Amino acid sequence: MRSQVTPRRRLRPLIILGSLAFALAACGKGAGPGPPPNKGVIRFSIFSTPLAKAKSQDWSPMLADMAARTGLKVEPDYAVGETQQVEAMRRGKTDAGWFSNAAGLQAVRRGGGEVFVTAFANGNSDSDHSLLIVNARSRLTLPRVLKCDRTLTISLGDARSVSATLAPTAYVFAPVGLDPRRCFRQMRAASPAANLLAVAHGHVDLATEDSAWLQTGAGAGRPEARDVRVLWRSPPLPGDPIIWRRTLDPAVKEKLRQFFLTYGQGESPAAQRQRINLARLGVAGFRAADNNHLLPIREMEAAQAWVLAKEGGDKVRIAAAQKALDNIRAQREALEARTRAPAAAQ
Repeated sequence: MRSQVTPRRRLRPLIILGSLAFALAACGKGAGPGPPPNKGVIRFSIFSTPLAKAKSQDWSPMLADMAARTGLKVEPDYAVGETQQVEAMRRGKTDAGWFSNAAGLQAVRRGGGEVFVTAFANGNSDSDHSLLIVNARSRLTLPRVLKCDRTLTISLGDARSVSATLAPTAYVFAPVGLDPRRCFRQMRAASPAANLLAVAHGHVDLATEDSAWLQTGAGAGRPEARDVRVLWRSPPLPGDPIIWRRTLDPAVKEKLRQFFLTYGQGESPAAQRQRINLARLGVAGFRAADNNHLLPIREMEAAQAWVLAKEGGDKVRIAAAQKALDNIRAQREALEARTRAPAAAQ
């Protein structure tokens, strides 16, 4: 369990994140030269996400299939943190990897990465959502939360987390012009498990959670899950992106693309075995994607930057943040009009 964050230390990551969001970097820039490529070898990085836990015993079957199908030697790299994972790609130490959306955005922005497929769950639909949870016996309502009278306590997650911070800020507080930092008597940051315990035991009034963790992942088997109820559920969040280095050999890219898009597909005995491997990772398969997959994440980030600017009161900064948010929102709406599908499914 993460320790309670003091007010001074708590605000810093949100402010830093807002500043980063306020100056959106160009996608695909910033990759370092890295070491020379090792032909015939793919260095594949893996980070623990709510959908896919980074356990070697769960990953080994699919990575073995990847090696067999592509003819490449696959070297897994189990990252201990998102920053390490992004830096490894930026320095050319990894060739491709399974990222969270927050880390994936940074890998594209400054790690020289490109999204090429995305994971999906439950029959070709993204089922991951951000949640606000309260104690099962609580009478708390969302309108009561939005009174913003600094009488309630809340526990969020990492400031960069989509489900734990960005989505609630963008979908709950930003539409009504509220800065969540100004709404609560106490705000802290903790892990999903710690948030569940805090709400179930009445230590905080509400907390953020990830539906994949709470309802189908490790949280679903915990007895405390019966002691909380969902107060708010976000629109579907994009699935985890799979990203490769932009400079990777095109022939290797095509081998990886074909492997992911066909893995677990069909009714053959091999496909059925592959779906068992995928289920161990919490997903049902993969669909083709590109960097547009990250548009909803960029929009959430821009919404948070707008909230921070509005709270600061600087008219120039507010106008710039509003322009950035409107621009990203227009891109997302144009994409949905063109594809006739929600941006989260791109």
